[in-house]
Amino acid sequence: QVQLVESGGGLVQAGGSLTLSCIASGRTFSSFSMGWFRQAPGKEREFVAARRWSGGTTYYIDSVKGRFTISRDNAKNTVYLQMNILKPEDTAVYYCAASRWTMSVSERDYDYWGQGTQVTVSS
Repeated sequence: QVQLVESGGGLVQAGGSLTLSCIASGRTFSSFSMGWFRQAPGKEREFVAARRWSGGTTYYIDSVKGRFTISRDNAKNTVYLQMNILKPEDTAVYYCAASRWTMSVSERDYDYWGQGTQVTVSS
């Protein structure tokens, strides 16, 4: 059974940094694409970043380019989202997701989801 477990959320001041982790288990993810999404209060869930598990291709929404970095550690079966220069508008629940087929910005293309981790950025 595939499981994605996020951690690393918390409260941080604007300008600060956080690193989210997503531990993946239950199968081999080498052919998967991994994504991070977020959902702010009262808003729809939105795509943040994605990468192929194998290979270096990454993709980000414009609002986080240059501030966020998605990476993975094969040995730990973990995907990370390094978030720098955080802004209050980054406040949201962040979700890790896995797609068997494609690196996509659409949540409909992702097959597995974590439970989410809260990130709160104070001004």
